[in-house]
Amino acid sequence: MCCPAQSSLQIYEINPLLCILQLKLWNKYRISNIPSLIFLDATTGKVVCRNGLLVIRDDPEGLEFPWGPKPFREVIAGPLLRNNGQSLESSSLEGSHMGVYFSAHWCPPCRSLTRVLVESYRKIKEAGQKFEIIFVSADRSEDSFKQYFSEMPWLAVPYTDEARRSRLNRLYGIQGIPTLIVLDPQGEVITRQGRVEVLNDEDCREFPWHPKPVLELSDSNAVQLNEGPCLVLFVDSEDDGESEAAKQLIQPIAEKIIAKYKAKEEEAPLLFFVAGEDDMTDSLRDYTNLPEAAPLLTILDMSARAKYVMDVEEITPAIVEAFVNDFLAEKLKPEPI
Repeated sequence: MCCPAQSSLQIYEINPLLCILQLKLWNKYRISNIPSLIFLDATTGKVVCRNGLLVIRDDPEGLEFPWGPKPFREVIAGPLLRNNGQSLESSSLEGSHMGVYFSAHWCPPCRSLTRVLVESYRKIKEAGQKFEIIFVSADRSEDSFKQYFSEMPWLAVPYTDEARRSRLNRLYGIQGIPTLIVLDPQGEVITRQGRVEVLNDEDCREFPWHPKPVLELSDSNAVQLNEGPCLVLFVDSEDDGESEAAKQLIQPIAEKIIAKYKAKEEEAPLLFFVAGEDDMTDSLRDYTNLPEAAPLLTILDMSARAKYVMDVEEITPAIVEAFVNDFLAEKLKPEPI
């Protein structure tokens, strides 16, 4: 019996609508790498767990189903280590701000951040702030963990406690390192962008780094442009006064959007930036093929390789709000990056 002959050439039809839907899902759930598995509540559509792959690995029989998030105090419960071998119970940290630091010795950006973070930690402690950092290792061996941890003045989850390390990764949906999650004394997240905050605030004057509605684009926070759609207002000046005026212009719109989605327990669908004149801005304009005009109002969606541009002589709050609302209502036509 013979099988029908088959051609080695196969033709696939790409559905543009399907591609658009896929990109929307990537942006909505802030996917930065694959494979990724996210569990949702079928009734509300809210995220139950961002790190489903770890859930399946840790609970293959589904004994903890439906895998909803647990309070930080419950997940972290247990002994924590100092690099001198001493240990203390996690319950002793109540009343302190905390940083949960996901890092590994094999990762060069992690080692660079650790050097800066050590100094930030000391400055915060010397200022009399109640603050502690908990290192959650992604090292590949206990020897590597011990070598790396010896450079750190804070606490760590024991390397041998793989279950607790995994639960912390699941709790915060960690997709890459280094990641520094900053928590308030109640264990609620203040910011997931601790890495950016530490690099931008070397004197720790803005600790505990509550998120700002509008950021000034810099080398250290430019990585956030890859996390989803970003409104970027380009201004024609290196003068801090010009940038500050631009931030004040768009801040009420940013605050309104953030509050709207926070009330729904969802992440805001846009980040907001002001970009002045510097090498970073020039590189961004070149990469996205933007005109040299300023002021220039844009929304950049790096993952979709799309941009939305409004080139007008004067940017007003009404223009910004209409631009944002039209984007959210999918009324704007994207241009390719």
